[in-house]
Order: sequence, then C-alpha cells, then structure tokens
Amino acid sequence: MQSGKDGTSLSIAVLGAGMSGLAAVAKLKEAGYSKIDLFEKSDGVGGTWRDNTYPGCGCDVPSHLYSYSFDLNPDWDYKWSLQPQILQYFEDFADKFGVRPHCHFNTEITDCSYDEASRTWTLTKADGTTHTADILISGLGQLNIPSIPDFKGKDSFGGASFHSARWDHSVDLKGKTVCVIGNGPSAVQFLPEIQKQVGKLINFQRSPAWCRPRGQRKYTEADKRAFDKQRWRINWYRWRIRAFADFGFTAFHQGENGLAKSMKKMCLKHLEDQVKDPEMRALLTPDFEPGCKRILISDDYYPALIQPNVEVIRQGVKEITPRGVVGDDGVEHACDVIIYATGFQSTEFLTPMQVHGREGVSLNEVWKDGAEAYKGVAVPGFPNFFLLYGPNTNLGHNSIILMVERQLEYVIQAIGRIAAKEVAALDVKPEAMKVYNDKLQADLGRTVWAGDCASWYKTESGKVTNNWSGKTTEYAAIMRKFDPDSWQVIPAD
Repeated sequence: MQSGKDGTSLSIAVLGAGMSGLAAVAKLKEAGYSKIDLFEKSDGVGGTWRDNTYPGCGCDVPSHLYSYSFDLNPDWDYKWSLQPQILQYFEDFADKFGVRPHCHFNTEITDCSYDEASRTWTLTKADGTTHTADILISGLGQLNIPSIPDFKGKDSFGGASFHSARWDHSVDLKGKTVCVIGNGPSAVQFLPEIQKQVGKLINFQRSPAWCRPRGQRKYTEADKRAFDKQRWRINWYRWRIRAFADFGFTAFHQGENGLAKSMKKMCLKHLEDQVKDPEMRALLTPDFEPGCKRILISDDYYPALIQPNVEVIRQGVKEITPRGVVGDDGVEHACDVIIYATGFQSTEFLTPMQVHGREGVSLNEVWKDGAEAYKGVAVPGFPNFFLLYGPNTNLGHNSIILMVERQLEYVIQAIGRIAAKEVAALDVKPEAMKVYNDKLQADLGRTVWAGDCASWYKTESGKVTNNWSGKTTEYAAIMRKFDPDSWQVIPAD
C-alpha cells in the first residue's frame, strides 16, 4: 500500500443522501477530496424529508436553525417549515454544491466489511456487486426505518393500513372511520389535518404526551428581503434561537429546577387553554415529567382532539382484527383504515445493514446491549469508519444540524491525517471509548430522558442511546480539535 493518500487518491464512501450525507459530500469536496461515492437506496436526495409526506408534515426546529450554517436560506416561508420546502432546500443544496454527480441512487448497501490486509472497506450492494473504499462514512441517521409493533392479527385487517412515514396517498380518507395508533411527533401534525375530512377518528394513546404551543409565524416578503440583504440578521437570529434553546437545556434535568417547573407550567396552561372539559384534560395529562418523552409542539393538536368526530382511547392495542382494533380492555373498534404513528427503530442503528470490522466482528453484536460510540462518531474495532448523527448525538432541545456540522469538522480532521501522513487507518482506542461513555451515561442518568417512561430515546433495558447529555456548545467544544491520543494508528505497509 502507498504510504499516505492525498485528496485525489483517497476513496471515500458515504451512506445515505439525507441531511448528514449531503453535508458530508459538500464538506469533503471543500476539503479537497474528489473520489467520493454516495450510496442511496431511494431515487433521490432528502432522507426523512423525502420519505415523510404525510399531511401537515413539518419540522419542530425553527427553519433558520434547521439549515446549514454554510448555506443560509433567507426565503423560508414559515418560522417552522413544512416538508415540501425543507425537501426543496436539500434538493437545491445538492445541486448548488455539486453533490449529485457523486450519488448512486437506487443502490442499497446490505453489508460493509473491513479488510485488514488492504486496510479498505468492501461495500456489498443488494444486487450482489461490490464497491471498495478507504474511508466509510454513515449518514443514515436515527429516523429512517419505520417501526410497527407486531400486533396480534396485524395482517388480518381487511381495510387499508400504513405507517405515517410511508403515507399511502392513494387511500381516500374522506368520510372514513380511521384508527390512528400512537400520538408522537408525526401524529400531532397529521391528526389535525385528517380530522377535517374523516367521518370518525379514533386515536389510541398508550400514554398522553406533553405538548407546548408552536406559535407558527409566516415570514413576509419584507422579512425575506431583510434576511437576504443583511445577512447578519440571519446569523443573529440563528444565534438567538440556539442560545435560548441551550439555556433551556436545564429543563431536562431531573428535579424541581426552575426551568423544569416553567416548562411544565407552560404545557399545563396550553392544555387548560385549549381543552375546557376537565375529564378530557385529565385524559390528556401525562403522568411523567416533561421531556421524558419528546415534547410535542402544536397549536392545533388539542383543538382537533376535542372535535365531535374524534374519540381518544387511552389504552394500548391488544390485537388487530379483520374489522378493526381491539384495545387493552378487549373492546373492538371497527374502522376502515389504520394509520400507524408508532415511530421508528431509533435504537437499532444502521439495521438492517450489516457492518463487520476487524476479525469479522459484527457491529450488531458489539451493540447488542445498546449502541454507543466515541463522541458519537467512532467504534473501536472498526477502523476508518465514521458515523454522523450516531449514538448519543440526538437532541431534545436544539437543531441536529448543529451537531452534524461539528461531527464533520472532527471527522475531516481525522481523514486528513490518513491522507497526509504515513497512516493507513485510525481506530479509536477501547479505553478512550469507555472513559467517554461512562461519563456520558452518568450525565444522562441525571436527565429526564432516563426517567420512568418508555421513549424512543432509550432501549427496553433503559439505556439512553440516542441523546447527547448537554448543550450544543459543550459538544462543539469536545469536537473542535481532533485528539490523536484517543486513537490507535494502523501504519501503512
């Protein structure tokens, strides 16, 4: 093997054409790398914003913060953008930064295996062909595989059924009786939209969720011109949103701190303002602290739930029958359509793709007790393999794009050492991984995410695998400079 590889000869494979993968290609090109191949199983870019097309789909992070710092957009229509405009932003980004020539669409990767002799990764495609790369970067994220519980009789239902993340637009809901199972972030957006057209809507809620006001705002043309002509306004606006969100992070600490009390008070007032019936309010009041599950953001969710054609069933689902859904109490609720708003396989990172590192070790086996990674980007035994939006890098209070940009800065520094020095591969040290994750889990144990509720933030055993334990500024500080002492150098032959 050649000792050291420059930006021209180093080959890099990127997985996924969503928010992380697109940014990776753009930043790698900026750093001088040219042999970049991005593999995407679908036919286009956008990731979750391409997949999720349900009515009312939008982002719960303000638009100006849910965009790259190096590609600011003055033309957002709303403070909280809707799916079509977000998707358009990423499609335009792919064109503007020349990402598309690097893309291999309709190409699913089923296996990635590291070869210790050649110090390379072999990617196996669904059609059986392979691709070899020096560096492997996963941009697959945490919210790409819908999760539908294995309800008894699920396949027996005689009507239409689908997951909200794979919305079937061919199904006409007008005048139909629709059962919605779940009440998470997608349900809170589409439920008010479909309530207006269905005959009856039955919403199964195993447990209610906390909800705070959205405060949607439409930007005027004058607003857009000001953002465009005076770019400091966007930067100042972004900084203000980010700083306020980071300041509010202590609301997610366990205990009766002031911000936690304020958050709970705000959510309770929102419920009281919009739901006047005390019995309905009691039905919709959670029995856990705000933040233990993802806090919903909506101005029209509660008003939809109290409409005459809506029935809220505060139960789980016992089984599915040919006619409808049976709750935990054994009562069958007949319906024409079932919509599963049951979230994603968020703790099963990279599944169903297989990843094999040194000595053929399976990443699934390494992660059998819950996924973890050094700084969210690397796992011992998997050299030259980097994760974006990996374990414990999700946020409950701020924009994930802030995190991914910091990850890319760190990863590109690491790749630079491989490209410029007599280094064939870098493998994070197990001891560095242990020290980092021991502290991380200790910090997470003091947050509401470790509280007594079931959420997509943690495994069934209770290990929080998704969320970062602090502020975005704290994460930025540990990612600012590559730390070579935490890495094992595998020299070139």
